[in-house]
Amino acid sequence: MNLDDTIVAISTAIGEGGIGIVRITGEDSLDILNKVFSNIKDRDTMDMKSFTMRYGYIFDNETNEKIDEVIVSYMKAPNTYTKEDVVEINCHGGVVAVRKVLALILKMGARLAEPGEFTKRAFLNGRIDLSQAEAVIDLIRAKTDESMKVALEQSDGKLSNMVRALMDMLLGMLAHVEAAVAFPEDDIENIVNDEMIENGLKLQVEIDSLIESAQTGKILREGLSTIIVGKPNVGKSSLLNELLQEKRAIVTDIPGTTRDAIEEYINIKGIPVKIVDTAGIRSTQDLVESIGVEKSKEYIEKSDLVIFMIDNNRPIEDEDEEIIKIIQGKRAIVVVNKTDLPKFVDIEYVKSKLEKVPFIFTSINTGGVEMIKDKIAEMVFEGKIMPKDISVTNVRHRDALIRARESVQRGIETIRSGLPLDFAGIDFKDGYLSLGEITGDTVEEDIIDRIFADFCIGK
Repeated sequence: MNLDDTIVAISTAIGEGGIGIVRITGEDSLDILNKVFSNIKDRDTMDMKSFTMRYGYIFDNETNEKIDEVIVSYMKAPNTYTKEDVVEINCHGGVVAVRKVLALILKMGARLAEPGEFTKRAFLNGRIDLSQAEAVIDLIRAKTDESMKVALEQSDGKLSNMVRALMDMLLGMLAHVEAAVAFPEDDIENIVNDEMIENGLKLQVEIDSLIESAQTGKILREGLSTIIVGKPNVGKSSLLNELLQEKRAIVTDIPGTTRDAIEEYINIKGIPVKIVDTAGIRSTQDLVESIGVEKSKEYIEKSDLVIFMIDNNRPIEDEDEEIIKIIQGKRAIVVVNKTDLPKFVDIEYVKSKLEKVPFIFTSINTGGVEMIKDKIAEMVFEGKIMPKDISVTNVRHRDALIRARESVQRGIETIRSGLPLDFAGIDFKDGYLSLGEITGDTVEEDIIDRIFADFCIGK
């Protein structure tokens, strides 16, 4: 990527809409706009002031073709998203208009932006750090109000500030180590040792509090992968339909109706939940249904939460037994459905097989779905970590924090074992480098490229 290039991309979703935006950034942005834009009042485009807008037309001067009626805006560096000159062309929405404007800007010398290149330039030009850049994509992909709030706080630098405070603590520790090693005649090593252990333990507590919020944060960022399992006709599809408040799955009395997994995202008390309704697990000679059953088992292995449905009106059968074996050790909820019908199921037997798993007794057809929603929210926030307490949502950040904590722990153990203090300094420096990967201060270029490759073009 060359920061000297002027780049362009469509920054709105492709499709019909009121407005489509073509965004340009780089030192030639205004000059390129001047070549294709005709102001309705015939004013000089090169005299545009920063943060102003003008109305007019985009023209292809080679053919004298009028492309679209537009409003253009100009933002002068460095007070822009990328810290470079930025021009935005507000076209009519739709596929044709914005693509024709884009093609014309490319013909005038701009380069098509790579995925995430606008945000990458903001990072490389020092406007935001790497964790703030990653929060931008989280904002775009947020599926609930809570996940959006967390992403917005991260984009404002909440996590960055906390991590930099930890890095400052480590820098202070490293400075003391250097002083003790450089001036052994001052006999301060014992004092420094005690101080390093005390500060290292404080640092571990701070890092632990961030790591603790990571699992709940990951769920708010990516969604809680939840699978509904059970033998045929226990009410799985009915539960999915009630959760979605629409007839998404076919509901009949015929076993094997659901043959493939049905995935949908729903919002449960601020938690984005990817809910999956699967084929009923049973022995079958039907080839298509048997494939669906195998996929159900695969989904169980990958899920964050299993909702195991049991029919109150039927005894425990081989299919139930198989599911019980599969979900043992998994985070699960047992939903005993059809409690409005006579009871034939041996619940105590199931409880003996699935200890510490919560049970909900309900009838999906007559209500009771709220109890399931409440239980899901309770299980997600069981550590009393609420959205306002969450600072870490990214697996990359969590892994860096874990490595940093391990490095600090090694440094403390090195001091306690009586080894030279500069050995501990190596461990503390490793911790500093791990924390720097979060903000981008010490991260390698290939990791940066991989992060921004996940962005959409135009952001």
